[in-house]
Amino acid sequence: MATDFRMALEELLDKRGASADFLRDSLERLVQLLMEIEVSSQIGADRHERTPERVTHRNGYRERAWETRVGTINLRIPKLRQGSYFPSLLEPRRRAEKALVAVIQEAYILGVSTRKVDELVQALGMTGISKSEVSRVCAELDEMVQEFRNRPLTGRYPYLWLDAKYIKVREGGRVLSMALVVAVGVKETGEREVLGFDVGLSEDGPFWTEFLRSLVRRGLKDVLLVISDAHEGLKEAIRKVLGGSSWQRCRVHFMRNLLSQVPKDAKQMVAAFVRTIFAQPDKAAAHAQLANVADSLEQRFPKAAEMLREAEEDILAYMAFPGEHWRQLHSTNPLERLMREIGRRTDVVGIFPNRAALIRLAGAVLVEQQDEWIAAPRRYFSQESMNKLYRSEEQLGTRELPGVPER
Repeated sequence: MATDFRMALEELLDKRGASADFLRDSLERLVQLLMEIEVSSQIGADRHERTPERVTHRNGYRERAWETRVGTINLRIPKLRQGSYFPSLLEPRRRAEKALVAVIQEAYILGVSTRKVDELVQALGMTGISKSEVSRVCAELDEMVQEFRNRPLTGRYPYLWLDAKYIKVREGGRVLSMALVVAVGVKETGEREVLGFDVGLSEDGPFWTEFLRSLVRRGLKDVLLVISDAHEGLKEAIRKVLGGSSWQRCRVHFMRNLLSQVPKDAKQMVAAFVRTIFAQPDKAAAHAQLANVADSLEQRFPKAAEMLREAEEDILAYMAFPGEHWRQLHSTNPLERLMREIGRRTDVVGIFPNRAALIRLAGAVLVEQQDEWIAAPRRYFSQESMNKLYRSEEQLGTRELPGVPER
């Protein structure tokens, strides 16, 4: 259906003699009609219709600008109470691929491309691209990315994941390893959202602090749990900006650090022993098992036992939240796929010609990922489990949970 509709749109766009305003208005009405038809099919009922096939109800609209040959079309994409809808007409990953090509072209034109980029330019037949054309494409992408980075954040975000990835960028005549930091949150409705990202020279405290403050200025609030690695600069920033939140140290990174204190032939045994802590049914049992494990490790691996005791509150903070959420809360793994996707694109470039090029490509990938999450048929956490989270909040009043420990 979407393919036939796209062909009809192409015919409409190719008509001669019609004014741009007429074509744009006509296209906007046609696309809106298509979306209403698609969402009715997904729901199993038209608006206000009662049928046994109905699986959910509409829940308003979200605005989305769509660039076409006749100008910007303002779409009102239907939202659902359960699940989500994304128009089949919009091509996923299109902007990310466009951004990747733009970075390659820019590096080639500026004369700072690597051998790998030069080979790509030749293979893709882009040697004839003009500097003005590259600038135009970059400006379009920059506008889209900036709008995404500066959009207001609405509602409550009880869970926040933070992570970073280092990427090579040319700046001031040198090649520097820069930190790309990304924040992902879960809203009170259970839906996942890319909240923001930035690029800096390092992961020091001031950089992370300003990044978190920028999220707060845009509307981030009511964060109950922050999940991240134990980077000192990041921990300092969380204490300063999100002082009322609990902090969960990434369990995967912690296990890696712990096992570095253990001889190679004992790593598997110690890892299995430590994992019994996280297999406990509740937080009290986990604390008791951690004490047992630390005591057992004390004689042969005193450094590992000490690390375990020191990190006790940090690695078990997630257990104060609904059990349905534990698998996603104990580490930064929910961000791993996203960071791998960014890495897949940035590895093609190798060394970025400037910081703006990295922001452009990373931003395009994150925008596309956000669209995919919106289109996902299921929420990240069910509404029922999120209601349980907030019911427990109301019952406890002020939640007495550990924050980021002072070191």
